[in-house]
Amino acid sequence: MAEERTELEERIIIKDQHTKEIDLVNRDPKHINEDVVKVDFEDVIAEPVGTYSFDGVWKASYTTFTVSKYWCYRLLSAVLGIPLAIVWGFLFALISFCHIWAVVPCIKSYLIEIQCVSRIYSLCIHTFCDPFFEALSKICSNIRVALRKEI
Repeated sequence: MAEERTELEERIIIKDQHTKEIDLVNRDPKHINEDVVKVDFEDVIAEPVGTYSFDGVWKASYTTFTVSKYWCYRLLSAVLGIPLAIVWGFLFALISFCHIWAVVPCIKSYLIEIQCVSRIYSLCIHTFCDPFFEALSKICSNIRVALRKEI
């Protein structure tokens, strides 16, 4: 039983990341659209006190808004969801490719080349600036400040 379980665990670990199960109940597990897309009828349409429409109109407006928003979203996601997923997948693949094959190598190359300049810069600072500031500190070390309170 233990051998079968470890074999099953190995299969799960080895399973390709692209074929993993997705959660159909919680479709925003990282809460990236927590505050952005929550638009309800009350957030868009409101009647102030004293200017109410008929109750039937208000109920029908609520139902029309809610149902049309629901079905328009479903229709748009059915028609444009897969093409946009392809576009976004391509875009993020392109960004990853550029980062892996261009940005990081350029930064590493720059850091290697700048080490030489860094050593020369450090040598110049220690050669010229250190003696100047040491002399300046010795000149200023004998300055005394006295505060007197006059009555």
